Amino acid sequence: MDRIDELAVFVAIIDAGSLAAAARRMNRSAAAATRALAALEARAGARLVARTTRRLAPTPAGLALAERAREIVAGYETAIAGVGEGRVRGLVRVTAPVLFGRRHVAPVVATFLDAYPEAQVELMLADRNVDLVDERLDVAVRIGALAQSRLVARRVGLVRRIVVASPGYLAARGAPAQPSELPSHETIHGLIRPGPREWQFGRTRIRLAPRLIVNEVEAALIAARAGRGIARVLSYQAADDLAAGRLERLLIPYEPPPVPVSLVTTGAGHRPARVNAFLDHAAAALRGLDVLRAEAEAPIDPAPGS
Repeated sequence: MDRIDELAVFVAIIDAGSLAAAARRMNRSAAAATRALAALEARAGARLVARTTRRLAPTPAGLALAERAREIVAGYETAIAGVGEGRVRGLVRVTAPVLFGRRHVAPVVATFLDAYPEAQVELMLADRNVDLVDERLDVAVRIGALAQSRLVARRVGLVRRIVVASPGYLAARGAPAQPSELPSHETIHGLIRPGPREWQFGRTRIRLAPRLIVNEVEAALIAARAGRGIARVLSYQAADDLAAGRLERLLIPYEPPPVPVSLVTTGAGHRPARVNAFLDHAAAALRGLDVLRAEAEAPIDPAPGS
């Protein structure tokens, strides 16, 4: 293992907080990552990482070396990229929520591959926040407020949690005028797990008695279109049905504030050119989507009495 590679493994260990996660990120064995750390500590003549029961934490000497190591690794990668005249090539690994990924990220990937013939993309769709370091991913699409972390986010739009039902259901049962009327309606709940079935509106929680409980949003939308009851989804998920008149939006004054849709990646200091190219391409494409602009351009009046 050469010295630059040794420093890159050390930076991965500091970022990941564990030898195993760093090894996965660098596509190495845990034993190889352990040897690299031991060799670097021997060469530096100092302990660089303190081992705790839960994770690895850098010592003051380790922090100082990590800062310099980032600059060295980034400089090396920049120099190599410069030799290739900035060509965008290689694999970009991307993750996104399932429905959003199918409808909006997959087309972005297709146009990115058209624009950069030497690039590859691996797209992982999952309705969970996949750890970028542990899974060795480059970019994630996240919907909702972001926790504080070392990750860098680019906001590309907003969506809102909305309540919908089919015209047929509303003709038969009427539309609720306020959330407190929901318990008397048939509802479609989107969580299969123990605990109360409820929807929250501001500080008010409405206990429901749903006749249908599903764990996948497309199933909830199919049931709502078929008149099986009232569903609660994200605005982009129901956008096509609302535009076609298959669903109607209910309780609009009581909707919560919109939440961001973001492209999330690791720190900007040592990202490959292919990742930066994908971020720029995806940000431009997603910001142009009507489903992500509409909630920002059409603010909703607060609910009566709120």
